[in-house]
Parts: sequence; structure tokens; C-alpha cells
Amino acid sequence: MNQRFAIGPRETATLNTDGLREHFLIERLFVAGEISLTYSHYDRLIVGGAQPAGTVLPLPCPESLKATSFLERRELGVLNVGGPGQVRVGAEAYELGTQDCLYVGRGAGQVEFISNDAARPAKFYLLSAPAHAAHPTTLRTQAEATPVQMGAAETANERTIYKYIYAEGIQSCQLVMGLTTLKSGNVWNTMPAHTHDRRMEAYLYFDLAAGQRVLHLMGEPTETRPLWVSEGQAILSPPWSIHTGCGTAAYSFIWGMAGENREYTDMDAVPLDGLC
Repeated sequence: MNQRFAIGPRETATLNTDGLREHFLIERLFVAGEISLTYSHYDRLIVGGAQPAGTVLPLPCPESLKATSFLERRELGVLNVGGPGQVRVGAEAYELGTQDCLYVGRGAGQVEFISNDAARPAKFYLLSAPAHAAHPTTLRTQAEATPVQMGAAETANERTIYKYIYAEGIQSCQLVMGLTTLKSGNVWNTMPAHTHDRRMEAYLYFDLAAGQRVLHLMGEPTETRPLWVSEGQAILSPPWSIHTGCGTAAYSFIWGMAGENREYTDMDAVPLDGLC
């Protein structure tokens, strides 16, 4: 499991592009037949990817967690961005289609990942946060995620938001998780930008057409920094940082948070004229 240590805005302002990518970009999440995990010291969130390819992939318990099992003190969100697959939690099996989400509570037991068709493998995006209480393992399909239409074509951010794990949805200790899909011809996400000092956020960008990219903007509102992001790559966004992006074409992204609360609307808006 890779480690990413927390750094503040003063240190971040001194980084070049390679330094920004080293601290905040997760470049390889989905590798056939593997599970990739990155441990962030921002709210101790773990970001990962599991891509089963013809065999069962068990979720490991890295030695650095100092636990007897991955979920001994943690909860887990799983969102499938690939072909149909199955997640086994203990003795139970859950079928996840594309963009279906499974929440797995603390102490739920061993977790395993399976692709239904190795030629069209599932790609399970993983977010895990420390948990102080146990909540039931719950499946929520994309159709059940109460889609909300937001934005407008005039501002190039017409989009559909699907909420899965949040205060009015699947219950958790501190994990929040959902996804946003931009409509064709729209390219901006999270604009106007915001911060939320009470929790950190992670973004997974996906559904990018071949050769397309997203220009992700991070940093303090008056000290913004760019990162070019490709299909299947993730960004770690500190609590003090904005997180917004503009694509060269439409795309989707998964947003996930951990921290002080689970209120989706808890954010500190930054006016456009406050960005530099």
C-alpha cells in the first residue's frame, strides 16, 4: 500500500509539476488481476482500485494497518466503473452492475472481488475511512441513487449527480460517496469552486474518450495549481484546497469524502473573482 503524507498550502505552493503529481495524483488504480491501494494521511482515507481478471481477488490487509482484517476498524465504499461483477462480503454475494455502489460496514468480514466476464472486467473503485461504529452492508444501484440534474449548457456544466453514501442515503460513519456525469458538450465540474475545511475529498476521473484529458485545478483559491489527469486516475484533494476541473470533452467522476461530517452541502463557496 502506497503512503501519501499530508502537506499544507505553504509547502504545496513551492512544488513544481512533478511534485504536485507525486503528492496528489494517483496514476495507476486499475491493473488487471490486481488491487491497488493508496493511504492518504488526509483524514486517513484509503483510495484503491480492484480489477479482477478471471480469478477472485481478496481484499488484503496491509501490515501497516496493524489490524487482523482490513475492516477491523474501517468502513468501505465500492463503486463499479467497469463491466458487471460481484463483491463477496463474508458469506453474502452482491451483484454490481456499471455504476452500482456497495457500502461495507466495519467488521463485516473478508471482502472478495469477481468479474462476471473476464473479457469485460469489473473495475471496482474503493474508498475506505476509519469507522467508530458498525453500519449494515448495503447495495444501492445507480437507478436507486436519486439522480439530480444541475448546471446549464450556457455555463458548460450541465450534469447529473448520483448520491449513494451520504446523510440521506446509505448510512456510514464518515464516508460520503457519489458520482457525477457531464452531458455531451459540457466540460466543467465543481464550478464555481469551493473548499470544505472540515473534510478532505478524492476524485476519480473516468468515462474519458480515448486521447481526452481533464485539467484539474487545486490549491488555495488565490494560489491555484493545474494537474492534467487521464482516464482512471484519481486526485487527492486536501481540506484547504479547491477541486474543480475542465475536460477536453465530457466525462464522469466519482467524488468521495471523509472528515468532520457527512453533509453533502457542507462547503465554502469561492466566487469566480476570488480565483487567481
